[in-house]
Amino acid sequence: MVKLKIIKNWMPPDTPNESPAKSQTVSRYQAGTRFVVGVDGGGTKTHAVIVRANSVDANQVSQIIGEGIAGAGNPLRVGFKAAAVAVRDAIDAACVNANINRTQLAGAKIGLAGVRRSEVRAGVRAELKNLKLASFDVVTDADIALYGGVGRGAGLVIIAGTGSVCCGQDGRGRRACAGGWGPLAGDEGSAAWIARQALQRIAQAADGREPATALTKAVCDYFGIASPDELSMAIYAPEMTHARIAGLGRPVIEAAQAGDKVAMEIVCAAGRELGRAAVAVARRLRLGEKQAGDEALRVAYVGGVFAAGNLVLAPIETELASIHARVHLAPPAMTPALAAAVMAREQLAELALAM
Repeated sequence: MVKLKIIKNWMPPDTPNESPAKSQTVSRYQAGTRFVVGVDGGGTKTHAVIVRANSVDANQVSQIIGEGIAGAGNPLRVGFKAAAVAVRDAIDAACVNANINRTQLAGAKIGLAGVRRSEVRAGVRAELKNLKLASFDVVTDADIALYGGVGRGAGLVIIAGTGSVCCGQDGRGRRACAGGWGPLAGDEGSAAWIARQALQRIAQAADGREPATALTKAVCDYFGIASPDELSMAIYAPEMTHARIAGLGRPVIEAAQAGDKVAMEIVCAAGRELGRAAVAVARRLRLGEKQAGDEALRVAYVGGVFAAGNLVLAPIETELASIHARVHLAPPAMTPALAAAVMAREQLAELALAM
């Protein structure tokens, strides 16, 4: 069985209400000191991390100079402008936390969900020009998560937060992905998918088509309603958002951990779906050679769904065991935002060498 390694969500320390642009505070760093920022934006939040541009140990969180959190950064969910605002707010919050000015940022790597298509990345880049960063690059959230999980080597990363996707690389330049199709066509195993499954099972239980479940009370409490009869008014309300629906994934996971049979079935099914996506990617990259002597297949996992622990990890491991004798399933060495910052630093160094 896979051992769960829980990583608690980072919460930013209290910061001044004054924005970095208006702050007159003198930086505790010399004016000539340069920094890079990494950004991880998803369907619920955007996380920015600042590190020094000249030296950073990628495996030491203590090297992080500042962090910031903002709203959703997936342009397909919130639009180009709102995604750019989330990126800006996260970076500015990180600058305040680090007590530096945005002008001291020499480069940025911005990883966002929903930007797999080039025209979407171009739209986000156009909106981000107002940040006036010296240099920045927009990539997918899978790109930065993959780097944080396996570096430049062969392996996979499974992302299961608001949405879901699995991406991998063979270490020789080939990449492949499965999933990432959004809530209507895919996102199997994600928090939004788990929420949809729970809503369906609660509706069926209310009709008498399925047995009663503790999920009913959990969901009613989540939406602040008295009974399932009010569920339709809550979930189809004009102000209801995708992120709010996806947030239901947490109480479903908690119900599963408490032993509710229906919730356990849903979370385990999420694990199987994520495992199927990982198997598909491994096969496309020919990483699924089931021989005892092979090097272990490295698979990193990122996202709030993995708070479920073995309930979701064990089915993933079972699916992967069908194609590989040895699987190393573990959290990444770096968070996606920190990985993005290290990637920005590497890109800056490469540009310097090319000049």
